Amino acid sequence: MKVQANTLRPGHVIDHEGKLLSVLKYQLLQPGKGNAFIQLDLRDLKTGLKTNLRFRTQESCEKLTTDEKTTTLLFAEGDQVTLMDGETFEQFNVDKALAGDAAPFLAEGMEIVVDTVEGNPVGLRLPQTVTLTIAEADAVVKGQTASSSYKPAILENGVKVMVPPHIGAGTRVVVNTADCSYVERAKD
Repeated sequence: MKVQANTLRPGHVIDHEGKLLSVLKYQLLQPGKGNAFIQLDLRDLKTGLKTNLRFRTQESCEKLTTDEKTTTLLFAEGDQVTLMDGETFEQFNVDKALAGDAAPFLAEGMEIVVDTVEGNPVGLRLPQTVTLTIAEADAVVKGQTASSSYKPAILENGVKVMVPPHIGAGTRVVVNTADCSYVERAKD
């Protein structure tokens, strides 16, 4: 179906010049002069190559409808993950790269929604938040207050995140998978 380019978001799939492209990143750019435009980071679903496209805000493109399938991640091996369909219990492999920037948060037993176009997986959607343990955190600087600034910390999966000064190593925290941001201290 034809949609305006400014309605596209990460996870959508478009048909552009005969290629099926998955939207990885969406950005609205407004230069000092001239009209605003949409810049999209895309991945070709057949070749896996990444590309950039720009559309004027009033331009339209062909968006494909995607089907959702709820799965459970069984295990990861190399750059592949093995998923199990929640309804048929069928197992299949997909590329980790389909999760985009959230790939480091993939964990065994996690419930993942797989977006498919014509039966082919085009994207993985993880839960909005995950609970992880802080592996390493900088020491608190004297005079810093909880509301003034954040400090860098490294999660158990190796991802860097900014946390409040009172969070130390060994603390379990809730992290947003979309932008790797600290949400809150875990309540468990």
